[in-house]
Amino acid sequence: MQLGMIGLGRMGANMAIRLMRAGHECIAYDSHPETVRALVEKGAKGSTTLADFVSALTKPRAVWLMVPAAAVDAVLDTLTPLFDPGDIVIDGGNSYYHDDIRRAARLKEAGIHYVDVGVSGGVWGVERGYCQMIGGEPPTVQHLDTIFRSLAPGTAAAPRTVDATGEPSKAEYGYLHCGPNGAGHFVKMVHNGIEYGLMAAYSEGLNILKNANAGRVASRVDAETTPLRNPELYRFEFDIAEIAEVWRRGSVIGSWLLDLTASALRKDAELAAFEGHVADSGEGRWTLQAAIDEGVPVPVLSAALFERFESRGLADYANRLLSAMRFEFGGHVETTATKRSSE
Repeated sequence: MQLGMIGLGRMGANMAIRLMRAGHECIAYDSHPETVRALVEKGAKGSTTLADFVSALTKPRAVWLMVPAAAVDAVLDTLTPLFDPGDIVIDGGNSYYHDDIRRAARLKEAGIHYVDVGVSGGVWGVERGYCQMIGGEPPTVQHLDTIFRSLAPGTAAAPRTVDATGEPSKAEYGYLHCGPNGAGHFVKMVHNGIEYGLMAAYSEGLNILKNANAGRVASRVDAETTPLRNPELYRFEFDIAEIAEVWRRGSVIGSWLLDLTASALRKDAELAAFEGHVADSGEGRWTLQAAIDEGVPVPVLSAALFERFESRGLADYANRLLSAMRFEFGGHVETTATKRSSE
């Protein structure tokens, strides 16, 4: 099948490569010509303008957008006047599902179909495949089925669930039509909210192990410092990289995310290349908003999101206020945190 791909960044280019390996024809466009040239060298047909891009596609056209969520409307404003009724736009980025519903309604007036696809797989997806959560009209989604299946990891990616029988479902291949427009990105939004929580849990747990040598650190003796009552209980020197490694094997908390964590720790157990400023691209915030609207408690996911805010220094002013209040009511003077080191 032929597919147009707009956006050849970390995900888009690799997705196009995976599709071409499966025998699909890819027409490529990106605002950076060098990325187009690189994909042409791998077998794609390149375009220098959106007009050339659209004219190279066979009707009914199918175009996959792999651009930042903030850029989707601008691309659509330029692209859709070049389209004809029956053409299909697929948004595979991390758009807010509210925007999907709005865009689908707007494009429907012009006879253009819209499909939202939440994609998970990262830079490894070109080899491992991409999990896809899809929203859109059933006939349009079915028309694109060979694209979705070629991108998906396939049934070999995981053992069949206990008691699963018969022909594997599309979900077992690694892609799922979740519902009407917006459903795909809604499911991906919650997926990423869960991801925040999982990442925070691993990070916090391993940090407890990292600091299990607290009993070897000389404690302050002053009114501002809570004493460690039993320092003899905290004299462990754990190899965090090896703990992550052993957890990968037979543990109930094993996961691909833990595999990646172990890989990072093996490269550098002290993680010196990172400063710990953790970004959020929106999905965690949107997940919390949905939970509030639904009246659903999500204490873990909300804590994980706020932890990311704190990592970027956004709690500094609040922390200074806490110190100021303690000084005002009790004359408490700030103390410098003690850095842990072994004896």
